[in-house]
Amino acid sequence: MKSTTRTAGFVLSLVAVTGAAALIGAAVGPVGADTQPQPHRGGHESAGDVVAPTAGHGDGHDESHGAAGTALPGGLMVSQDGYTLQLLQDHFQPARRVPLRFRITDPSGATVTAYEVSHGKQLHLIAVRRDLSDFQHVHPELDEDGTWSVPVDLAAPGEYRVFADFTPQGAGEGYTLGHDVSVAGDYSPQTLPEPARTATVDGYEVELEGTLVPGRTSRLTLTVTKDGEDVTDLQPYLGAYGHLVALRDGDLAYLHVHPDGEPGDGRTEPGPVITFHAEVPSVGSYRLFLDFQHRGVVRTAAFTATASDPGDEQETGGDPHAGDHAH
Repeated sequence: MKSTTRTAGFVLSLVAVTGAAALIGAAVGPVGADTQPQPHRGGHESAGDVVAPTAGHGDGHDESHGAAGTALPGGLMVSQDGYTLQLLQDHFQPARRVPLRFRITDPSGATVTAYEVSHGKQLHLIAVRRDLSDFQHVHPELDEDGTWSVPVDLAAPGEYRVFADFTPQGAGEGYTLGHDVSVAGDYSPQTLPEPARTATVDGYEVELEGTLVPGRTSRLTLTVTKDGEDVTDLQPYLGAYGHLVALRDGDLAYLHVHPDGEPGDGRTEPGPVITFHAEVPSVGSYRLFLDFQHRGVVRTAAFTATASDPGDEQETGGDPHAGDHAH
């Protein structure tokens, strides 16, 4: 699907080791136990201004892994705490429906076959081209032997990164592991779109309020309209009115968070506003993907986000404290 897009309130924070992140992000081999259905497509129609990454699939607590003070953003490693993402194949010919198959193995090397349900699914899979021009959020099916499978659209040649977001049953915490995938053919990487405050997809317009400042929790609001009218009947999708994924340009550090509130909690309205809280780990550019559902269709609004130091107001597009007072 081309360029397709509230749980308990929370603030997701990250203590990032930014210097090491880029180096680890390049690795696709296991780091070791001691080291720390239809795709939604997004990326070509729009650009915007905000948000950031840390680790994991946010649900109201910090999902960074490893020793305190040394946690890294999610998705930079193929192996963490002994859990490893193993793709059965990672080189493909271009095709609209490529059967992606993989397993998760535990610290003993055994295939994991039991998972906790998080936001309605046992595992969330994100596939993104490394130039951030193509985005898919899909939910694979699990075989009895522990093999996951799902078709993904790899029609465009190039290098991709796939992220598996999951919680093994009994593990006590969730993980986001990443693995590179190559698609044969001439690869012409696209330039990251410039930051802007609005994104459009299928006639919907999403407007962003808030400013990212590294090391500070930012309040971000996204307002969904169609044909100039507020959309006030957003539908729950995976237990929320919106899902947010952000990837840092360069190493593709991964963040998946959910908005304030949840459907049916007596206080969260089904639009037009969806509110998030996030903390960026560093200055730089990010690509933001917002999934939202309306009239039975999930769409993704895609933005480019810039995080700058508080003094660099021209770079961030205005008052660096604006995000703390959004409605």
